[in-house]
Amino acid sequence: MKITIIGYSGSGKSTLAQTIGQRKHIPVLHLDQVHWLPGWVERKEIEEERIVTEFLDRNSSWVIDGNYSGICYERRLSEADHIIFMNFNRFQCLFRAWKRFRKNAGKTRDSMAPGCPERFDAEFVKWILHDGRSKKHKANYNRIAKEYSDKVILIKNQRQLTAYIQFFGSL
Repeated sequence: MKITIIGYSGSGKSTLAQTIGQRKHIPVLHLDQVHWLPGWVERKEIEEERIVTEFLDRNSSWVIDGNYSGICYERRLSEADHIIFMNFNRFQCLFRAWKRFRKNAGKTRDSMAPGCPERFDAEFVKWILHDGRSKKHKANYNRIAKEYSDKVILIKNQRQLTAYIQFFGSL
């Protein structure tokens, strides 16, 4: 079983990945852990690609959460059995990100790189509400939905997410 989880910031990609990984006993890779590793400047893209390629090559089953179109993106999409698109509206994502910040303020979540504490600043709010929902990003999600229509699972709200987790747990 290979699952890629994509979608908007604050929608719950990492939490869903962790839930699936634990229930099905398959390895999870959080791309936030790869992308935000400290100390990389000049070879960042090469190192990201290497880490994700090794993970994909090493595991016959996996869950990977995160967008990061520069990190083995097409390979992740094409090899995935399921592509879960977390398409929560911007205000749900903002609220969820705020709740996550309140819970983890000053700490680094398990799904983040070491030394990368939880943040909720004006730049991140702008990303959730506007920049992360640009025409370019929406066009990319639409392309994926069309190109991989046979394996895309669209989740738009908490009710659908809860139903998916319950259904998935029964498989």
